[in-house]
Amino acid sequence: MSVISGIIAGKKAKKAARAAGREQKKNEAELERIKKSRQTIINPYSTTTDLSELAQDLSGQISNPFQQLGVATAAAEIQMEQSDIALANTLDTIRATGASAGGATALAQAALQSKKGIAASIEQQEAQNEKLRAQGEQQLQQQKISEQQRLQSIAISEGQRVQAAEAAGKQFEFAAKENRTNADLDRASGMISQSMANKASANQAQASAISGIGTGLAQVGAAALSSRGSKKKIRLMSKSPSGLNIYAFEYINKAFGEGVWQGVMADEVPSNAVIKNFAGDFDGVDYSKIDVEFKQLSL
Repeated sequence: MSVISGIIAGKKAKKAARAAGREQKKNEAELERIKKSRQTIINPYSTTTDLSELAQDLSGQISNPFQQLGVATAAAEIQMEQSDIALANTLDTIRATGASAGGATALAQAALQSKKGIAASIEQQEAQNEKLRAQGEQQLQQQKISEQQRLQSIAISEGQRVQAAEAAGKQFEFAAKENRTNADLDRASGMISQSMANKASANQAQASAISGIGTGLAQVGAAALSSRGSKKKIRLMSKSPSGLNIYAFEYINKAFGEGVWQGVMADEVPSNAVIKNFAGDFDGVDYSKIDVEFKQLSL
């Protein structure tokens, strides 16, 4: 590879490496933008309705139909009132006719017997009412127990349903996030790998070009990399007949040459001998235009 072609190839490789770096940053920025613009994963079961709230406690509306049973006393009161009136009329008749006291006594006993019958009838009604109230209370308790059991069954069933829905929702949400994260990681990894490969390829091309420049320099000998920034261990050796400083130095980048070299600094020679951007950002010197020999020293 000639020095000129090596310089051109090196510049192209350097430009390609920078372009690959910019492309990598661009891809990373685009990936970050896509991540930020993603829609939020929703839980499709988050609006599950708890139907246990619809289960109403109806036990408060259950009542004993026999709780307020009354005793039919109106007819009994009328009957006793009529008996009293009849007894009074009869006593008036006895006093008016002068009947014997025995007849009055018999009449009083008959009235008493009538009232006893009325009282017995009332007691019989009250006993029957108590019996019905007891039966109604028993039915009421049974209905309340059934209602509580019904509500408990609804609550348990609904609780299990809601728990199952919540578990399914969480599982769906986790799986969706996991799959999307994995997809993002795969994409990011692929983009980074491609950018790194492009950059590595460009760097390799640049290294090859620089190596070619070094080889060309060793072969041609007329021009050489001479910028001060490309050298190390610089020490002044002597001066040329025209007064140019002659140095011994080593190249920082071994691709330009290994070992110790003799030459000048590009910033100290006449401008007509300087080759701008000889190797990338470094200047070179055309030694055919000065009175100093560029060569490798054997120390």
